[in-house]
Amino acid sequence: MSINSIFQFLVPKDKKFFPLFEQAAQNLVVLAQTLHEAVNVPKAEREPYYRKIEELEGIIEEIAHKTNLELSRNFITPFDREDVHALITAIDNVADYLYGAANRMRLYQVEKITKSIRKMTEITLESAQLIEAAISDLEGMKNLKGIGEICKRLNKLENKSDNVFDKAVADIFENETDAKNIIKYKEVLSALESASDKCKGVANVLESIVVKHS
Repeated sequence: MSINSIFQFLVPKDKKFFPLFEQAAQNLVVLAQTLHEAVNVPKAEREPYYRKIEELEGIIEEIAHKTNLELSRNFITPFDREDVHALITAIDNVADYLYGAANRMRLYQVEKITKSIRKMTEITLESAQLIEAAISDLEGMKNLKGIGEICKRLNKLENKSDNVFDKAVADIFENETDAKNIIKYKEVLSALESASDKCKGVANVLESIVVKHS
């Protein structure tokens, strides 16, 4: 058992880090939901969604900054310091790539949204919701088994996203004749695939925390 784990029994309930984790996870769900909604409306109606996504990404980035600032100010943390940093960074990484996907659609003026893009935003939304559930269970280490199950589901979703990505890229090269469109769609799909991969990164951090506290 680490020194940090021993101190958990001696200090009051954490009032700094878990609220920040929860805020980051909640905003991540809203960001993923907004992106999924954006790809299901006509191009002319997407701009407000893009602006909201940009705002949410900035909020999550600021939460990550606050978390790291708290790390520099506090000796006692709810679990190992490196895991606190890794967890908030992993969540921020998901937000970065979801914003990246939206920004590519915005800058490249993507007109038609493919079924693959919609499916991948659906997968990342489900992943974000699972991350929020895992963060809720993490406080007080009250449901380590449940967190482990969520991590397995996140890994399966990442594999599912990989399959959708591979098939979508193959389809683009087979059926799309406009080189500009090939680049546009591949860039958007790549950002979404990376976002899903970063969700798996969150799962990896959570699994590390679970192992240390089991």
